[in-house]
Amino acid sequence: MTSPAKLPSLTALLNGFTDPAVLISRDYHILAANSAYRRHYALEPNGPRLPRCYEASHHFSRPCDEAGETCPLKTSLETGQPQRVLHLHFTSAGEEHVEVQTLPIRNEHGEVQYFLELLRQSQVARHPEAAQTLVGRSRAFNRMLGLIERVAPSDVTVLLLGESGTGKELVAKAIHDASQGASGPFVPVECSGLSESLFESELFGHEKGAFTGAHHRKIGLVESAHGGTLFLDEIGDIPLALQVKLLRLIETLTFRRVGSIEPRQARFRLICATHRNLKQMVAEGRFREDLYYRISSFPIELPALRQRQGDIALLADNILGQLNRERQRQLSSSALQILQHYPFPGNIRELRNILERASLLADGPLLLPEHLPQECHQGGGQHGTSLSFGEEILSLKALEQRYLHWARAQHRGDQRSLAAKLGVGERTLYRKLQALGDTLS
Repeated sequence: MTSPAKLPSLTALLNGFTDPAVLISRDYHILAANSAYRRHYALEPNGPRLPRCYEASHHFSRPCDEAGETCPLKTSLETGQPQRVLHLHFTSAGEEHVEVQTLPIRNEHGEVQYFLELLRQSQVARHPEAAQTLVGRSRAFNRMLGLIERVAPSDVTVLLLGESGTGKELVAKAIHDASQGASGPFVPVECSGLSESLFESELFGHEKGAFTGAHHRKIGLVESAHGGTLFLDEIGDIPLALQVKLLRLIETLTFRRVGSIEPRQARFRLICATHRNLKQMVAEGRFREDLYYRISSFPIELPALRQRQGDIALLADNILGQLNRERQRQLSSSALQILQHYPFPGNIRELRNILERASLLADGPLLLPEHLPQECHQGGGQHGTSLSFGEEILSLKALEQRYLHWARAQHRGDQRSLAAKLGVGERTLYRKLQALGDTLS
């Protein structure tokens, strides 16, 4: 253990870092913290006692790995290697996504004795109140965010995989904004809308007189993305005959405008996205294998909304803030519970449509169950016959609330018969439903 007399010099050393930094013992005690760490985690500027790392960052009473989180300190201790993870921390500004880097420090015998921990605010989920931002705190969301943080600073080609409506363009824009080419343009291309006749002209541009109707020179989307990011959305929809032209662009980083013989250099970061199973398409001969391997250097799976049920309240608040800047709306607890066990086949895009419709139907500030579409009350057809909890660990109270809403939606009788099925008294059931703002007639 480092003696107290040495702590001031350690603190002075840590103050050389502009980001929050701490020295931690093997048993999670913070031995020294720089000024940035104390400010970020609302610790006393000159407080004599420093908490354990998990107490300061997570407000946990036990280490992260015992509370369902990945603990970089424990992994670093086991492997002897530096670790980097993305965590959701409680800071002086509220909950924030923080990249945690843990570096082991060895004694003269080569044994890991201390850890230097550096913390950096996420560059891709910084402003939850903004219209175009990534919002969430679920484990599935954090896994995706951690991959984005890893790949964004590089120039590696990224392939975004996920169902329609999961926010692939928003993720692509977040990668661009945290990349080295953030000052350059972000050029999205909807590949499913490119016909064979327009493919080359739209992507590569054309010279005046190159074909009938080409009255002016046109700069293509590839050239427009120079110095920035080219985002090819729904790349799985590009016809097989055109995939070879795209492959040549990626391999040679050159192109020619239609009607020109002059080759031009293409300098851009490439991000592709699709809701299709490209591996299966390759096996079926509908997608070129060489193109697949060119674009899939770093695949990122975007979770469906049904895998992020714990994020629905956050997403709803963010969307409602965008829709109703003058008249702020919010979901009632009963409406939120209904949405939290709806499977959302249309994902975040469907959630936005549901909230936009509900906002128009509501006369007051609260969005109530009657403002939601009928399919939400039915639990989405076949999905409504079972409960889904995703990867979130729920409190017993939250579990009971979710189950009561599910039972309420499934039951076709009166309150007395529902109470009998649940094995509780009618008055008990009434009080529980009344607390949720939901009663049976």
